[in-house]
Amino acid sequence: MGSPSLVWFRDDLRLTDHPALRAALDRGEPIIGLYVLDDESDGVRPLGGAAKWWLHHSLASLAERLGDRGSTLMLRRGRASDVLPAVVDETGAGAVFWNRRYGGAEREIDRGIKERLRDDDVTVASFAANLLFEPWTVRTGADKPYGVYSPFRRAVEKMPAPRAPLPEARKIPGPSSRPDSDDLDAWALLPTTPDWAGGLRETWEPGEPAALARLREFLDDDLGDYAFSRDAFAGGATSNLSPRLRWGEISPYQIWHATLEHRGSGKHAESATGFLSEIIWREFAWHVLFHSPDLATVNWRRQYDDFPWPRLNRAHLEKWQRGETGIAVVDAGMKQLWHTGVMHNRVRMVTASFLTKNLLIDWRLGEQWFWDCLVDADAASNPFNWQWVAGSGADAAPYFRVFNPETQREKFDPHDEYIRRWAPEHLDGGAPEPMVDLKQTRQRALDAYDRVRHGG
Repeated sequence: MGSPSLVWFRDDLRLTDHPALRAALDRGEPIIGLYVLDDESDGVRPLGGAAKWWLHHSLASLAERLGDRGSTLMLRRGRASDVLPAVVDETGAGAVFWNRRYGGAEREIDRGIKERLRDDDVTVASFAANLLFEPWTVRTGADKPYGVYSPFRRAVEKMPAPRAPLPEARKIPGPSSRPDSDDLDAWALLPTTPDWAGGLRETWEPGEPAALARLREFLDDDLGDYAFSRDAFAGGATSNLSPRLRWGEISPYQIWHATLEHRGSGKHAESATGFLSEIIWREFAWHVLFHSPDLATVNWRRQYDDFPWPRLNRAHLEKWQRGETGIAVVDAGMKQLWHTGVMHNRVRMVTASFLTKNLLIDWRLGEQWFWDCLVDADAASNPFNWQWVAGSGADAAPYFRVFNPETQREKFDPHDEYIRRWAPEHLDGGAPEPMVDLKQTRQRALDAYDRVRHGG
């Protein structure tokens, strides 16, 4: 038996369509799975509370699946640049394989580890697995990155079709002896004092099997209605695949090809096209982050550095966070977020617009709250979408677009199903008075944006 291969799992907690795992299988030696909880390296953003909950359960599922197939999952906590070489020495690994990451700090970490291990004559290889189009491969005619979605979409549609997904690894040879591993429970990823995750437990089942089941269910039962009811706040046509993609329990290649197979004609074709455009929107977010690694903290449009944010009204921020604004859709969305770890996509835009434009609170504070509360918060989509709503981002919504929560409610929740589920106090007279006047605060926001646009 030769030197084992290490497969370093990151945001790819699956056994299907996993190029790094496939490379290890092809090498033909025993395989050790490794996950490193790195919340110490400079520039790596610590996970939010809801994300930690999901990670715990997804790792437990992955460990069980690896064990069932003959291998093992090794857990270590610390700086990845320290942990990887130490684990290689400890296990005698002759090769390390991983799927690529695209954040700025993560790329630097991976580059340093690759150089160090290769200097020690360890085989190291990385692979494309979590994006359909790697960010540096999509360029404008002037050889620059894209900053507008529509031409980006047209560009990727002209590129070679995404490869077919790789089959599931059903037999994975493990080492002769189980390597030492951290105890998952000792990482304390689950909330205990208090345990606020009851809503997450009743809403989600993390792990690859549940991800695959949800994809099949969505394609069989919901895809046909996607184009026509995806914006309905209480509708069931949304895919609910975003946390699965964020944690890599399923790959975009699997989703892409399975959707094409179900496309058919008529409303299914229209819905499939609309759904795949959302996958491309995710690609665009990562494209932007790759070229602007500080997207979560710095305005993509630097002219917005001069935006006249007033002094923070902390009471307003806290009412928004608790869903006590007196605005029905906003309150319902924020309570859905707290209970389930997700929020309907259009409601996300409404709540974000209300914070940044009606309350004139810096988008970074909203982005951070979502980062802590969302099970699907990833380093690209979360800040990208917040900047889109705030007007400071790539392909941003027009600065003068201020979502009117009442208009949105009338259009997308006409029978108050969503409000009844998440903020019933707005129907029985128990809601607080609206904290601001929507019309007046809209005009205040437009005046502030005009000053930025005209340099005043």
